[in-house]
Amino acid sequence: MGRAKAGIIRPSQIPAFALPSSITSGEPLTEPSSARTPTTPLRPSACPGLLRIVPALDGGICRIKLPGGVITAAQASAVAEAAERFAGGVIEATNRGNLQIRGIGTEHDQLIAMLLDAGLGPKNPASDDVRNLMISPTAGIDPLQLFDARALAARILHSLETHPRFHELSPKFALSLDAGEGLAMLEHPHDLWLSALHVNGETLLGFGLTGCPATHSPLAAVTVDAGHDLVVTVLELFLEHARPEQARMRHLLQEIPAWQFLERLSKRLRYPLQIDQKITTWRRGPIQLNAHIGLYPQRQAGLISVGGVVPLGRLSPSMLRSAAALSVEWGDGSLAMTPWQSLMVRNVSRERAGSALEGLRGAGLLCDADQALSQLIACTGSAACSKGLSDTKAEALQLAACLQHAGVNQAVHLSGCNRACAAAHVAPITLLAVSAGRYDLYFRDAAQPGFGVLRGRDLTIEAVGAMLTADSRSNTDD
Repeated sequence: MGRAKAGIIRPSQIPAFALPSSITSGEPLTEPSSARTPTTPLRPSACPGLLRIVPALDGGICRIKLPGGVITAAQASAVAEAAERFAGGVIEATNRGNLQIRGIGTEHDQLIAMLLDAGLGPKNPASDDVRNLMISPTAGIDPLQLFDARALAARILHSLETHPRFHELSPKFALSLDAGEGLAMLEHPHDLWLSALHVNGETLLGFGLTGCPATHSPLAAVTVDAGHDLVVTVLELFLEHARPEQARMRHLLQEIPAWQFLERLSKRLRYPLQIDQKITTWRRGPIQLNAHIGLYPQRQAGLISVGGVVPLGRLSPSMLRSAAALSVEWGDGSLAMTPWQSLMVRNVSRERAGSALEGLRGAGLLCDADQALSQLIACTGSAACSKGLSDTKAEALQLAACLQHAGVNQAVHLSGCNRACAAAHVAPITLLAVSAGRYDLYFRDAAQPGFGVLRGRDLTIEAVGAMLTADSRSNTDD
């Protein structure tokens, strides 16, 4: 099986379906905190990680966090082999650009060892949970980017992995870095988001505490060079002031208003905060819809990125192996997983882009935005989750067939319960399961909380399909 990597705990130390004490101990804190002591435990979570396998109806779940969403072809092959040998052969693309393996049996330690030997683990085992930084899958190659975000992202990830205090963060505490790319997930809420903007001839990093660039303006901005210092200081302040049960930034801001947090931040930063009307009223422009599907131009002359949607977020080992092989044959030997539950082969020569696209189609990926299934997302549902009220995956396939037959293309999220695990933001259309085979239908409305406006109750999938088809034709007639 091979040895465990240096600096990583051995899989034999990790009990099944549990967080090992060797992870919670960590190193001594480097500076005092008025809010907690060095012995304060990690914030509780049921989130799976690479080193913590969480049980489900179909077996254990192991989540593999990918720096920048990127995985090499060799690593992808290791994931495929691990899923075949030690699990049920189900690999999922997550809505944060990561991968997870489902259906893990009793040989969880062997699975973890294989992933660690492939270099898919953290530098420090205590940091596995907190490596939650999302960047564009086209960072560094996007023709619209204001700067190359990869170097800053690497510095932030390094601090998350090596700064002992940051290992206290909740596994749900998340950051995003948007450098102005044309392909970027702007709707996912984050505890700290950074978005590049151009003001008075200078590229700055606007930032917000909670929310997202799609719907919020920055609270303030710093220079790009100060971005790393900003992130570190924000996280340190959060950990100093938040109680352990305040796992997210929004919880802290219920007690400490954002303007007070900014005051404390400005006193701690080595660089000045820039707060003026051009920054605090700035809004991020939208991205092109479905730009992650098919061919996406790169800033490098003669190169193209080629993308395909993973059907309902599920990859078989053979699909992942095929995509990895294509990345070696046509691209740069790596895959970029996206927050739209898709993947991209990057740095493909323009002459070979068509062949690469056909290769992804042949592997089973959805490479055309007009395919109804490419617009649907669904949680694992009652087939594998005890909280799921309906078999969302099977019913999503049924709905996709109905919409495809009618020539209707709608972005729909099917959720087996109100936790809405498969979508980090509210989808244009949400189907919320209320019982087996029955759903409430919601249409997103910015003026309404939750999923939006309720358009139908206790509907079958056939009834939903008929309603969406009729609604689409009505909108077209308008």
